[in-house]
Amino acid sequence: MKIWNATKNRMIAQQAKCADTSVTRMLGLLGRSTLPEGQALIINPCKAVHTWFMRFSIDCLFVDQHGEIVHLMEELQPWRYTPFIKRAAYVIELPAHTIRNTQTEIGDRLEITS
Repeated sequence: MKIWNATKNRMIAQQAKCADTSVTRMLGLLGRSTLPEGQALIINPCKAVHTWFMRFSIDCLFVDQHGEIVHLMEELQPWRYTPFIKRAAYVIELPAHTIRNTQTEIGDRLEITS
C-alpha cells in the first residue's frame, strides 16, 4: 500500500503494511532493527502505541476515520508510549524524521491506496 498526503501533495510511504489482527497489532515493529525510509506500518484499529522493546525511534501519525491527521508524535524513542488519542481510528508508524521531511501536519488528509 502507499500513503499519500493529499493536502501537501506528497508521498509519505511507498510501502505500507497493515497490522489489523490482534497478533499483528501486538507484534507491530518488534524484532526489527530499523524501519527503512519509505516504509510504514498501519495499525488498525489503534488509539495509542508503545515502543517497548524496540531498538529505534519512530514517527507516529494518528488518523481519524476520514483520513485526517488528528495528532502526531515525532521521534518517539524506544521504551516510550503515546497518549490515548480518542479521535484516532488508526496509527501510522513511520521512520523517524518522516513527519519533518514531508512537512506533514495535524489537519492534513491522507489517502491510502493499494
